[in-house]
Amino acid sequence: MAYDFSKPQRQSAIGIIIMAADTTRHFIKALMVPIVVAIIKLDKEFLSYFSIGILVLFSIVSLYAYLSYRRFTFYLDAQKQEFVINKGVFNLTQLVVQLDKIQQVNINQNLLQKIIGIYGLKVDTAGAEGHEVSIRAIPQGLAISLRSHLLNRTPIQDAVPVSALPEETTILKVSVSTLFKTGLTSNYGRSIGLLLAFIYPLYHTTKELLQAFKMDKGQVESLVESAFSLFSIGILMLVVLLIIIAINIISTLVKFFDFQISKHQHALLLSAGLLAKKNTLLSPHKVQVTAYRQNYFQKKMNLLNMKLKQADSGHAHREQELQSANLEIPGCNAQERDEIITMILGKIPSDTALFLPNWRFLNLPILFRVLLPVAIFLLVGNKLPVVMAYWPLAVCYSLFAVFMIYISYRRHALSVNEEFIIKKSGIWDVGHEIILPHKIQAITVFQYPWHKSVDVGHVNLHTAAGIIHFKYGNYTEIKKLANYWLYQVESSGEEWM
Repeated sequence: MAYDFSKPQRQSAIGIIIMAADTTRHFIKALMVPIVVAIIKLDKEFLSYFSIGILVLFSIVSLYAYLSYRRFTFYLDAQKQEFVINKGVFNLTQLVVQLDKIQQVNINQNLLQKIIGIYGLKVDTAGAEGHEVSIRAIPQGLAISLRSHLLNRTPIQDAVPVSALPEETTILKVSVSTLFKTGLTSNYGRSIGLLLAFIYPLYHTTKELLQAFKMDKGQVESLVESAFSLFSIGILMLVVLLIIIAINIISTLVKFFDFQISKHQHALLLSAGLLAKKNTLLSPHKVQVTAYRQNYFQKKMNLLNMKLKQADSGHAHREQELQSANLEIPGCNAQERDEIITMILGKIPSDTALFLPNWRFLNLPILFRVLLPVAIFLLVGNKLPVVMAYWPLAVCYSLFAVFMIYISYRRHALSVNEEFIIKKSGIWDVGHEIILPHKIQAITVFQYPWHKSVDVGHVNLHTAAGIIHFKYGNYTEIKKLANYWLYQVESSGEEWM
């Protein structure tokens, strides 16, 4: 089937269900506690009025979703090379996106969209706060054809059938066993965050329900205390660790299930997802920083995780938006990593000069993370003997912290050649960030007054995807590097986007 995007297009009519369901979900989330209380505590007469109110609210939501569907149109302007979107219910809004500003196009499908048989399309642009464009409900063929127009720049005025679009060549496919090993050996911090994100709203909702039903807080507290007395601290920590690992494995499998990278004309297609399928079409030359990380266990398994960092808006993003801007590639091996780096950067970095930090790198971390906490412990322990009884823990903490800081110092390095800049850092997960000099937006070189005599300084490389720091290097060498990078930026004819 051919699609002519020069004429205004509407979403699928069945998308009204998606819009109504999304609005209803937000209402239920905000009014969950009053709804539960009303269902349980109100008598039959008031409950009937409450039910009528819910029906009226749902009718208003459905009407709003229908009007939103009717007012939403999109088309491509061939002359101006723009993607134009009209939307709004009471106030009509027009969004205009320049095609050369688009850095990635996502085709998503959540569980409800899977059931209905439609797709959502999102367009990310450099400098946009969040998604510039979001189309909630379109058929698969239309979504694929529109994605090809937006990122591959196929002629807008031509009505291109889906069957005529270029075929995709699979480059990398990650198996379920590889995802299991990846989830087992990485992203513990994210799993802890997910656990806390689940526990806090559960605690908050439970607290509100207890207050609504006027339950005795003392009984609840005594029940919790008696439950904790059944477990030792060691068993409890083991249970928490197992929960974190389980969350990590499950979240990795759900997010990256059936992950694969395909080459699609001049772009890369990343697709993954179990419950919510996501297809992202990415232009390689718009990647600002190519990064990969690997820890000890992953090294033994020949696994590593990559991240392709793109331009962000410079504003405080929500976590979901940050994850969208930075595309993750889980569980690839060294050969696959090199193949991806070659596609993004053109070649594998080699013959680099290595720059290491001065030993003064250790001073401030040891002062603030070891000496200061231990000094506070000793001051408190001097007043409270019960605290001083834990001095073996303080000794263990000091030794462990010093060791971790030393590892961080040993792994902090900058590798440079004429074509690439590689920043290495990390303690457990050793990371590498690779950038091309012409991607640099600004360079900050600075030196503390007390370091002038020892010729120690710092440099920050500002890119559209964030800042790369190199600390406590030789200041004379840093200034020479900064001047050379500025010369490369000014003399290069390549665009950063």
